[in-house]
Amino acid sequence: MVTEHPLLPHIRAALHQVEDPEIRRPITDLGMVDDLAVTDDGAVRVRVLLTVVGCPMRSEITTRVTAAVSAVEGVSSVAVDLGVMDDEQREAMRTMLRGGQAQRVIPFAQPGNLTRVLAIASGKGGVGKSSVTVNLALALAAQGRSVGILDADIYGHSIPDLLGLGDARPTVVDDMIMPVPAVGGLRVISIGMLKPSRDQVVAWRGPILDRALTQLLADVYWGDLDYLLLDLPPGTGDVAMSLGQKIPTSEVIVVTTPQTAASEVAERAGTMAHIMEQRVLGVVENMSWLETTCPHCSETHRLELFGSGGGTVVAEALTDRLVYEVPLLAQIPFDETLLAGGDTGRPIVQTHPEHPAAQAMVALAGEVAARRRGLVGTRLPLNT
Repeated sequence: MVTEHPLLPHIRAALHQVEDPEIRRPITDLGMVDDLAVTDDGAVRVRVLLTVVGCPMRSEITTRVTAAVSAVEGVSSVAVDLGVMDDEQREAMRTMLRGGQAQRVIPFAQPGNLTRVLAIASGKGGVGKSSVTVNLALALAAQGRSVGILDADIYGHSIPDLLGLGDARPTVVDDMIMPVPAVGGLRVISIGMLKPSRDQVVAWRGPILDRALTQLLADVYWGDLDYLLLDLPPGTGDVAMSLGQKIPTSEVIVVTTPQTAASEVAERAGTMAHIMEQRVLGVVENMSWLETTCPHCSETHRLELFGSGGGTVVAEALTDRLVYEVPLLAQIPFDETLLAGGDTGRPIVQTHPEHPAAQAMVALAGEVAARRRGLVGTRLPLNT
């Protein structure tokens, strides 16, 4: 009778704590641990199967496995051999990740799905919608939530740059796409990550655009998310309509700035959401004011660079039009650090949490978390 080495159960337990950096599931659950051997003097050899050839996380996986196994008492050394899954093993992993379903489905549209999908919309460009998306996502993640961002702004996909992801590309396992890990534990996917080159222009409309959105929602393995934030293109075009059809339970946050011109078109974004049977969660007024120190009196004053009251106007107009309360969730002050963070890929919530703009974003996350989805503003599927 062959007896098992006494260290093996402890090593298996340690490996079960090692998560794949992209899929965020234990490598033991994913079938990535192919072989495990221990010598009498405690030397361990682990063979790990990568999902694809040239996996960008191979070094990180090796480091995690080595650290976990080395921490087991009695282990004297660790050697990690890397292999690659075959087609059958990848298919088994994909089926397991999809909950036993081989067919592509949009998980967030399925009954019982607990992920809150928040679509960040605006009537026009230039109001800081993407910056609000990124910083709100980080503020929610700081609360211990699992958060994903889908950059659905097909033509102006800026989320990767705002998060400092540069030319990062997702790992593709056959027909399953793994979101790119980002700062704060975010999971991110953008159409810009799937283009052959950064300078390629996306010129899609109608059915092609609809299929692309379906792919980003169904073919990406998001895992168990508390929140999925979608950065929508400005306006009320194809993407906004497709999203409402694909995920009718999604909620919409309308971003505007204080001036009248922005607030008028922002109302249209909220109205479109209502037409598509989505609930408008509230309004965010960005660039509300600039706090500056007066050179004469040395006191701090608020300068309303873009006027005032736009957010309140949009919230009140949508409340009247939709016949349920659409609150002004937050007013985000203008901050040069916020702008600089967008250029360098360092969001203000993470780098300067003491700044008023960052604190306003954190407060916004608190408001969003506190406003749980209810039936107000939701059309029920009743048959007459």
